[in-house]
Formats: sequence, C-alpha cells, structure tokens
Amino acid sequence: MAFSALLSMVLFGSLALVRSDILTPETENTNEPCFPVCDLVREFSALREKVGALETKLKESENQIVELKARESTKVAFSAATGGGNNAIGPYIADTTLVFRKVHTNIGEAYDTGTGFFSAPVAGTYVFMMFHHAGGNQIAGLNLMKNNDLIIQTFDHKSTEDTADNGGNAVILQLQKGDKLCVRLSANTHVWGNDFVTTFSGYLLSQD
Repeated sequence: MAFSALLSMVLFGSLALVRSDILTPETENTNEPCFPVCDLVREFSALREKVGALETKLKESENQIVELKARESTKVAFSAATGGGNNAIGPYIADTTLVFRKVHTNIGEAYDTGTGFFSAPVAGTYVFMMFHHAGGNQIAGLNLMKNNDLIIQTFDHKSTEDTADNGGNAVILQLQKGDKLCVRLSANTHVWGNDFVTTFSGYLLSQD
C-alpha cells in the first residue's frame, strides 16, 4: 500500500510537470513531444497496475493460508463408556438411545453426554467404533444410527453354552456439518454397563 501511494505521488508530480511544460508560454518548442516524461508516466502507470494485481493475489493467498490454518486447528475425537455401575442395561420394549456417560476423551466437545448424540462440527471423513459386552443368556444388539438411518450393527444370539459375549463394529463415514449419530440398543436386547466394556468412540480423519 505504501508503494502504491508513492507511485501515485510520482505520477501526480510527473503529470503536473507535463502540464506545466505545455501551459508555460516561455516553453520552447511547445509542439515537440513530452519525451521522456510521458514515457515515464506510461511506465509508472503500467507498474502501478502490476502492483495492484500483485496485491490482489497476495490477499487471496493470505485468505487461503487462514483457511488452511483453520482446517488444521479443527480436531475432533471422543471416546466414552456407558457407565452404569456394573449392571445390565436393558432389555427394553423399544429401541433405546444409549447415553455413554463415562467420557474418556471429548476433544472438540462434539459428543453430548446428556443425550448420547455426536454432532459433526465440520464436514469431513470420520471414523466410528462401538463395542459391547453382554451376558450370554440374553440377546445383545447395538445399532449405529446416522440421522435416524441404520449404518452398522453388533449382534449376538442368546446362548446357554457361554456366560458372556463381546462384539464390535466400525465404519468410516463422510459427514456434513450438523449430521448426528448415536448408538441405539435394539428392543428386547441388553448390554453390560460399566466404565470399561460397552463403548462408543469416533474421530475426525480429514476435513473437507
């Protein structure tokens, strides 16, 4: 900007000299061209246009750098367990959203410990995982839901031969800002609730 101001002053001064030369009665050879001043004026005008174009490109580059830094600073990761005092959760007569209250990590605060929902803070590619532990004498089933659409499941049949079951699943999803995910316990199934075994986790892999 300082350079542009300097150019403006030079141009103004040069033009003033040209005008003075033209209007002064005492000027000799008034019909002769104003060389070399006119050439200097034209050169400075062209240079000023180039400087203006460079300033525009510089501003665009600065905006791109700011955007890239903002993307790099966006970090999202969470991991939580059901809690529950080492007791069975379920069975219920209808599908029930689980609230994972024992939070181990919640970078970016995208997971809501009050509702059990994860809300994507930015568009991008995310990884999600869910695991369960359950007694073998009951059916176990979890559903990962995205905006009320079923994405993946864990499931284990009732058995009289084993006393406990473990299951898990994972998925990579392309999300838009504001997409919501949760884990629902299937109707008439159960999982074991404590701070360690039935969990829900996820993180931002890359931002769009």
